[in-house]
Amino acid sequence: MTFAESHAAAAARWPAGTTSVDVPTSWGRTHLLTAGPADAPVVVLLHGGGATATSWADLAGELTGRYRLLAPEQPGAPGLSDAARPPRSTADLVAWLDELRTALGLRRWHLVGHSAGAHLALSAALAAWDDVATLTLLDPTAVVAGFGPRYLARALPSLLRPSPAGVRRFLAWETRRRALPPVWVDTYVRGATELDGGPLVRTRRPRRSRLAALAVPTLVVVAGAGRAHDPARVARRAQGLPGTTVLTLPAATHHTLPLLDAPEIAAALAAHLAR
Repeated sequence: MTFAESHAAAAARWPAGTTSVDVPTSWGRTHLLTAGPADAPVVVLLHGGGATATSWADLAGELTGRYRLLAPEQPGAPGLSDAARPPRSTADLVAWLDELRTALGLRRWHLVGHSAGAHLALSAALAAWDDVATLTLLDPTAVVAGFGPRYLARALPSLLRPSPAGVRRFLAWETRRRALPPVWVDTYVRGATELDGGPLVRTRRPRRSRLAALAVPTLVVVAGAGRAHDPARVARRAQGLPGTTVLTLPAATHHTLPLLDAPEIAAALAAHLAR
């Protein structure tokens, strides 16, 4: 099976009526998965590092009847997007996202991000908060806390010298062996080991003064059993952000989100958007 075939199998887990869209941008052609009524509130789903739009299949199944869901695949990351000029900084990714918003004719949107995608969502809101109605950050990295040293020690080999067995061992360790969808795991592993990755975009924690100026209603979902960072510290610091609600999912880990616990995430997200 090729990466494209694996991606198609994982994308097929999205709800019936899902379509694929390719949007030209100056950064390259951006591939999106879209679902839900065209006139519903727009929710943009930003995947984490090394992942693809297929990560959102389970959450999309919970939300698709109520919202217009757009899940773009970032240029330079595994997926079906092209990278004519790969982003090299968070500012580049924010510029790409804003260009995508303009190309899609969107004025206001709700941003949902996981991991590095949460960092991107926050960065976009800080850059142009009047375009963002709400933020939902799933186990955000480089936002209120850094990675734990043990996690980095486990993750770096799968980033620097990835092998299928090594990537699978890393996922099994971080998820505490909770069962992930096999087709998604196959896509993730193939993306890590078979594709040429773009330049690594380093994520830096925003200054406290910038976080204190956050003017967007924010929901932070913390993976209570996660190994990427200290969940209690993330929850405690996130509660200090203005206008922020914090939800901890006790059994979730960094890499089980957003694949597992989708009903709980969807319920919290729907309540957040309604507020």
